[in-house]
Amino acid sequence: MRYYLEFKKTGDIKYTSHLDMQRLFKRAFKRAGIPIEYSQGFNPHPKMGFAQPLSLGYTASSEYLEFNTTKNIRSEFALDSMRNNMPEGIEITKLEEFNSTAKSMASDVTGAIYEVLLPISYRHRHSDVQEIVDKYLAQETIIAKKREKKTKKWVDKDIKPQIHWIKVHSSDDGYIVLLMELDGGSSSNLSPEQVITSFTEFSGLYLPREEIEVNRKKIIFKSISL
Repeated sequence: MRYYLEFKKTGDIKYTSHLDMQRLFKRAFKRAGIPIEYSQGFNPHPKMGFAQPLSLGYTASSEYLEFNTTKNIRSEFALDSMRNNMPEGIEITKLEEFNSTAKSMASDVTGAIYEVLLPISYRHRHSDVQEIVDKYLAQETIIAKKREKKTKKWVDKDIKPQIHWIKVHSSDDGYIVLLMELDGGSSSNLSPEQVITSFTEFSGLYLPREEIEVNRKKIIFKSISL
């Protein structure tokens, strides 16, 4: 049977790596008594996978983990069991059967929406930052540095086609937030880091990267409806 979890990732656990998150959930499934199906062969591994890996240091409002079990489980009971076995910072919001013709959640991802909190206070007007964003997006090309997987070399790449939109709004404590939809998934994937770097350089703000907070608000799927 196929199931999926929806969960939030907040607080200091955002510094937990993708590999450690896999180990965390593997142990949680075992403690919760959920019979995860394993692959066959010399090195069996649990049949589970995240819809889209989350970068180290990012929080998330809606993440997904797909998994297979060797037998049917009661979703409501399993949800309570998993919640009782998760560390602080991981809040499971949903556990349901995964009824979809998609090969996997990961293969169906086409994009994501991110919130980027800039350390800019109310002294900067919302409209002023929106004007900078509009000029940034109006460029004929938006060049960012990207490291090639094969050669490991840094190359210039035009990321403008991968940016769907960027909007500006304010957080509850008066700071500026950039809300942006970017390409995501196996066919085309744009990291918010490339947008942050190119935007801060374009704007002349040169904000300390360690003071910029990123939250993945939503993963966008092509055909899966959750």
